[in-house]
Amino acid sequence: MANTEFNSTRDYVASEELLASVNVAIALKKPLLIKGEPGTGKTMLAQAVANSLGKKLIIWNIKSTTKAQDGLYMYDTIQRLYDGQFGEEGVDDIARYIKLGKLGEAFESDEQVVLLIDEIDKADLEFPNDLLWELDQMEFYIHETKRTVKAKHRPIVIITSNAEKELPDAFLRRCIFHYIDFPDAELMEEIIKTHYPDVEENLMKNAMQVFYDIRALRDVRKKPSTSELIDWINALQIGGIPAETLRSKLPFVGVVVKKDEDLETVRQEIH
Repeated sequence: MANTEFNSTRDYVASEELLASVNVAIALKKPLLIKGEPGTGKTMLAQAVANSLGKKLIIWNIKSTTKAQDGLYMYDTIQRLYDGQFGEEGVDDIARYIKLGKLGEAFESDEQVVLLIDEIDKADLEFPNDLLWELDQMEFYIHETKRTVKAKHRPIVIITSNAEKELPDAFLRRCIFHYIDFPDAELMEEIIKTHYPDVEENLMKNAMQVFYDIRALRDVRKKPSTSELIDWINALQIGGIPAETLRSKLPFVGVVVKKDEDLETVRQEIH
C-alpha cells in the first residue's frame, strides 16, 4: 500500500507544524503555499514530499517572463510551418505540435505526482489568478485540438514564494498556507546531524553559535541560510579547523557571508 502521510526523510527534517500543514493540504486536496526566507528549505520540501510518498516530482520553475499558459501547453506553429514547407507527413495533425507544459504533464500522468510551482511571486501579478480555474477544476482546454485535458489523478501541489510580491486574495483563499520559520538551535542541530551524523559535537556547537550571532547582527544585509551553515561545517571538517578558533579567526567565513560589506561587519562585530 502506498504511503499517504508525509514524514521527515533521511535528507529533510521538517518541524511538526510543517508536517501537519503538508498532510492537511494533501487531505483537503488543496495547494500548499509555502513562504519563508531564502535557505529555509522551501524548494527542497517538494522533493522530500515526493521521496516520502514514493511519487514523481515535476518542477515548474517560475521566471519573470512566465505566463500561466506556459504550464498548460504550447502550440509549436513555427515547427508546423517548417514541416509544411519541406513536405513532412502528418503536418495536418495539429496534435503533433502540441507540447504539454508542467501542469499538463502532471494532469496527464498515469500516477499521482507532486507538482512544485517554484517562486510564484517572480511572475507578474496576474499569473496566480490565471491559474485559478486549472487548480480548482483540475482541467484545461486545448483550443487548437478542441480537447479538454483532465487530471487523471489530482497532483499534490506545492507552491513556494519568497514574499517578493503580495499574492491575490482569491488565490490565497484556495491554498493552505505555511510560513517556514528559521530553524531554532534544536531543530538546526537535528538538520546538521542528518547531513553529518559523525560531526564533532564541539565543532558543531561553536559553528552554530557563531552562525546565529552573525544572523543577529542588525547591519548584515544577507543573513546566512541553513544550507550555508551546513556547507560551512563541511568546510571546517575538511579543513580540520579546531572548534575553539572559529570565533577568533572566522575560517572559511566566505562560505556563510557572501557580501563584501557583510564580511566587514562580521569581522568587526564577531570576536
